[in-house]
Amino acid sequence: MAYDAVPKVCVTGTIAALTAFWGWCGWLWLLWILCLVADHFTGTAAACKAGAWCSYTARAGIWGKLGSMIVVLVTAALDFVLGRVINSFQGLPFNYTTLLAPIVLTWYILTELGSILENVGQMGAKIPPFLTKWIAVLKKQVGETAVGSLDERDEDE
Repeated sequence: MAYDAVPKVCVTGTIAALTAFWGWCGWLWLLWILCLVADHFTGTAAACKAGAWCSYTARAGIWGKLGSMIVVLVTAALDFVLGRVINSFQGLPFNYTTLLAPIVLTWYILTELGSILENVGQMGAKIPPFLTKWIAVLKKQVGETAVGSLDERDEDE
């Protein structure tokens, strides 16, 4: 093996091992955590640039992020319970793994990405208008799809 291929093999092997360990949903969790951290740092930088950094506001932001973490953990617990109940039925043609956590994670990721764009915009970066629009549309679509599937069930009953 060529010397320059070693890093590529290591990175590919690490990604494959992590995917085997936590599956595709684990990558959503990682992206969400990275977005939380990036939003915190870009928010802090934007406030510092504006000369408006305040420990009270920073703490409020951290409390909000802690709240979102609790929501995601509750959703994951609900997915776990649903999986145990649904998979206990014999003869079902599928195996329930997760449904709610990826939807909630995607919604939070889009929320954080929108906030990151807002923060870097306040720092002086030019943001393509279509980018913020796409994030808003995707976030709305994720929410409507999740609620729409529940509304359809209510109509069936």
